[in-house]
Amino acid sequence: MKRKRILFGILVIVGLLVVFFSALVVIGRFSMRQGPLAFGDKIAIVEIKGVITQSSGVIEEIHQHLADDGVKAIILRVDSPGGGVGPSQEIHREIVKARQKKKVVTSMGAVAASGGYYVACASDLIVANPGTITGSIGVIMQFSNFEELLKKIGIKGVVIKSGEHKDIGSPFREMTPEEKRIMQETIDNVHQQFIQAVAEGRNLDRAKVVSIADGRIMTGEQAKQFGLVDKMGNLQDAIEETSKLAGIEGKPQIIYPKKKLSLWELLIKEMASTLLETLHEKGYELNYRLFLPSD
Repeated sequence: MKRKRILFGILVIVGLLVVFFSALVVIGRFSMRQGPLAFGDKIAIVEIKGVITQSSGVIEEIHQHLADDGVKAIILRVDSPGGGVGPSQEIHREIVKARQKKKVVTSMGAVAASGGYYVACASDLIVANPGTITGSIGVIMQFSNFEELLKKIGIKGVVIKSGEHKDIGSPFREMTPEEKRIMQETIDNVHQQFIQAVAEGRNLDRAKVVSIADGRIMTGEQAKQFGLVDKMGNLQDAIEETSKLAGIEGKPQIIYPKKKLSLWELLIKEMASTLLETLHEKGYELNYRLFLPSD
């Protein structure tokens, strides 16, 4: 009797394992995304979505794909209005270094403007939709002045500082002409860095870039006319172009990195991201960013 129970238990376990692995096979067959264990020549897609506030996640993904000999090229899927200057420049630099080892192509989604374009211009090839919102080559820094409001409600701000310009941009008072000059010089310097990155990345004459680096937005079709984009097409077209560029024969395996996070981790991540964005908006942060009506 005891042996029958043991045998029955073993059969149940085996049956469950069979069902489990069968389910994995079915899921794998119907899944549109290939995992990092896919065989054959691979193309890895790195997504850059939303406002760029951090660079570490994107850089980590790029390094992982560079270390995988099976990955022949990387596609940056950019759908971003831009963001902080620092994070955008850090990602840009890693893309430039990555190109020394593997081909890097950018596929633009709905928006790839300002910092989103700063990142894209470092790649070997840029593919955009005709209606993609792009360009916006410029820098912005915003301040709020609550001086008149505080006077009306009887609140006076008190600032103790170590130097004349330590409270530049204070919401308690109007900015002086000298402070505006200092801030404008800072903006202009970072703007020149953006122009230089585009000129080098796109192999364009600097004067040509300067002529359109006034913050204007443009469609993907217009950007192609200015030399900011190479080809028109969607993500699938970008995959085909990348295959040719990387010399891949046959159909490549596409890798979409999967991040498995618990509900709690997702909530924490969202809260942290919201907090960081709020702090950046309130602080002295330079932005390569297109401000959309919904912002």
